Amino acid sequence: MKKRTHKASAKRLKITPSGRIFHRRAGYVHKLSKKRPQYRRQARRDVEATGADRRRLRRILNV
Repeated sequence: MKKRTHKASAKRLKITPSGRIFHRRAGYVHKLSKKRPQYRRQARRDVEATGADRRRLRRILNV
């Protein structure tokens, strides 16, 4: 059977040319009015998937 890319995941994840996978943090950008500016800057940044998550995402994305 032909392997297919999971399209919903592909829209939410970014793959760099070197093969690293980046994603947004879940629930990280809520209630920011009270938070420090440093935290707000960090919340805008994507984080890299590592370990077992990275292996699972590579299988889902067919990379």
